[in-house]
Amino acid sequence: MDCHFSLFSVLFLFVVVAAAATSLEENSVLSAKSEPLIRQVVGGADNLNDPRLGAEHHFELFKRRFGKSYKSQEEHDHRFKVFRANLRRARRHQSLDPSATHGVTQFSDLTPAEFRRTFLGLRSRLRLPSDANKAPILPTDSLPTDFDWRDRGAVAAVKNQGACGSCWSFSTTGALEGANFLATGKLVSLSEQQLVDCDHECDPEEPGSCDSGCNGGLMNSAFEYTLKAGGLMREEDYPYTGTDRGTCKFDKSKIVASVANFSVVSLDEEQIAANVVKNGPLAVAINAVFMQTYVGGVSCPYICSKRLDHGVLLVGYGSAGYAPIRMKEKSYWIIKNSWGENWGENGYYKICRGRNICGVDSMVSTVAAVQTTSQ
Repeated sequence: MDCHFSLFSVLFLFVVVAAAATSLEENSVLSAKSEPLIRQVVGGADNLNDPRLGAEHHFELFKRRFGKSYKSQEEHDHRFKVFRANLRRARRHQSLDPSATHGVTQFSDLTPAEFRRTFLGLRSRLRLPSDANKAPILPTDSLPTDFDWRDRGAVAAVKNQGACGSCWSFSTTGALEGANFLATGKLVSLSEQQLVDCDHECDPEEPGSCDSGCNGGLMNSAFEYTLKAGGLMREEDYPYTGTDRGTCKFDKSKIVASVANFSVVSLDEEQIAANVVKNGPLAVAINAVFMQTYVGGVSCPYICSKRLDHGVLLVGYGSAGYAPIRMKEKSYWIIKNSWGENWGENGYYKICRGRNICGVDSMVSTVAAVQTTSQ
C-alpha cells in the first residue's frame, strides 16, 4: 500500500510540475503580447528553416499583421532577406538588452539605414538658438518616487509621423501641448504640419543647417520658430499629411498655444526629473538604434551609441521596471514616441535611468507657454 501510494504521489507530482511548466510558458507568451513572432526571436530557436518557426512563416505573419505588400517578386525577395537579417539583429539586441523584449516590429523589413533615413530625422547639431536659456537648478529632495504626466491630463494621444523624418516636430508639439495644459488647464493637440511646412529656422553659425520638414530638424530651433511666429495652430485646423511638399498655410488668427520661453536642462538626471515634474513633458533627443526592434520592457542596453538621431517626449519616470532575476529592478524614463500605438508599449518606450543610456540625458529642453485669447 505504501509503495502504491508513493507511486501515485510521484505521478501526481509529475502532473503538477508539468502543469506549472505549461502555465509558466503560457504566461511568458502572454507577457510577450501572445506574439509568436516575438517568441520565435527571443526564444533562441536556431533553425530558421523550420516552417513552423522559421523566417518564411513569420514573414507571412508580418506581412498580414502590418499590411505589407511589394511591387514585384524581386522587391518581395529583397525584403525577405532584410527581414531575416533583422531577426538575427533582434536576437543580438535581446542579448545586449535583456531587460527589454526585442522582436518583430513594423520596421522589420527595413535596413538600419532605411529606418534611420525614413523614420528618424533629428539633426545632431548641438548649438543652441539665441533665445534658449539654461534652465534654473531646481530642488530635488522631495521628488516623487514615480511620476507620469499621462495620469494628470498633460499628454495627448500617441501620433504617427509616417514615412517622414519629422520626429522633431512631434517632440516639439508634445512639449508645448503639456506646457499649454499647465498654463491654461486645457489639453489641445497642436499642429506638427505647421512646423513641417513653415519652420525653416536656421542656425546662424552653421549655414544650411535648418529645420527641413521630412528631412529633419531640431526641437530647440522649432521652439525658436514658434516664439517668432507667435505660436502654433490646432492639429484639426492644420492637419498632418506626412509630407513636406505643401506650402505654408499658417493662419496667425488661429493660434492656440504660444511659447513664453524655452530652456535647456542640465545633464544631471535629478534635474531632468525635477524639470519634468515642475514644468511638464520635456523634448528629448535619443539614439534610436535599439528602438527598431523594441517590443516592450525597460530598455537598458549594455552598449549604445550616444549619437542623437531621434526626437521624442519625456512624460515621466518609474522606479521599478522589470529586470531579469540576476539584475535589480530598474528605474526608467517614460518616453512618448511618434510611430503610432502599434509600436512598443502602446506607442511608448521605457529606457533605464542612471547612465545616460543612448544619450537620453544629452539634449533635454523645457518650454513654458502663455495663455492666448484665440480659440
